[in-house]
Amino acid sequence: MTDLQQGPLHDRHVALGAKLADFGGWEMPIEYPGGGVLKEHLAVREAVGVFDVSHLGKGVVRGPGAVDFVNDRLTNDLRKVGVGQAQYTLCCDEASGGVVDDLITYVRSDDEVFLIPNAANSSQVVSRLQADAPDDIEVEDLHRTLAVIAVQGPRSGELVEALGLPTGHAYMSFTAAEWQGLPVVVCRTGYTGELGYELLPRWEDAGAIWDALMEKGAPLGVLPCGLGARDTLRTEMGYPLHGQDLSLEITPVQARSTWAIGWGKERFWGRDALVREKEQGAARLLWGLESLDRGIPRSHMTVLRDGTPVGEVTSGTFSPTRRVGIGLALLDRSVAEGDEVTVDVRGRTSTMRVVKPPFVPSRVR
Repeated sequence: MTDLQQGPLHDRHVALGAKLADFGGWEMPIEYPGGGVLKEHLAVREAVGVFDVSHLGKGVVRGPGAVDFVNDRLTNDLRKVGVGQAQYTLCCDEASGGVVDDLITYVRSDDEVFLIPNAANSSQVVSRLQADAPDDIEVEDLHRTLAVIAVQGPRSGELVEALGLPTGHAYMSFTAAEWQGLPVVVCRTGYTGELGYELLPRWEDAGAIWDALMEKGAPLGVLPCGLGARDTLRTEMGYPLHGQDLSLEITPVQARSTWAIGWGKERFWGRDALVREKEQGAARLLWGLESLDRGIPRSHMTVLRDGTPVGEVTSGTFSPTRRVGIGLALLDRSVAEGDEVTVDVRGRTSTMRVVKPPFVPSRVR
């Protein structure tokens, strides 16, 4: 992994003995000793876990009418949120409507929008915006300027408050604050389905804040959590992962992400292609799969109904909360909720029920 980039907390992960792997070109922790993914997952569902997600991209759009500029390119209607609020949205390919990336936008003012895309796609999102920007709009890549530390779980507010940081703001909003004189943005966002916060300190301040979270969180049962638990948590919620459940080959219509599209807008990248697909009906749709035996679905496994292939698993895992195999799958439009299908799990047939996610109730509030 010598060619991988390393984040500001890399030395902390090494010191903790984390298992490291490649995530979007970054060397990041999958899990930590002392329990691994299962224990970390349950810590987030029951108490509080802390994730380093500094590999995520960061960018900013500045200039007169920055909100309108972004709104005319990304799918969701940014005019539905105000200053100090965040919004989930999609960057789609103009021609095909396929998903270049899914990301969060943060409205700082009418003239400034902050972006957090996925690590592997950050440069794509920034470059597409830069290429389309007029002379008075600046689009800047801030990938290594800020860190992102996710504090997630029912006791996450207690931990954030223990650092003297604000917690009273609403879900999908953010506020600028200070910790020991250091600037940090506190966002009420996350990707676990739990009450949670994402802290955005400067890159060089991330280590001190991480250490403080570990120290203050000890009485609350805090655990450092790797991206393995992040994956099981988001799969339980049915949240899509770009590159698996969303991609240039998988449109928002197919992935049931149309709620993140401002259909009333006159313009956004991919609008014409997506309107056509919506009107005609997608040939395949994203569903949940719940194992009826001991099988665990995994990405790229074939899904069959009555022996005939009807789709493919896009994400799959063992649910630590439900104690069953669960997954997301792109299935032929003829497949319906409640249908029983089979999945070829390494040469063995596993029976699964088609369901609508989430697999566990959301506790985001």
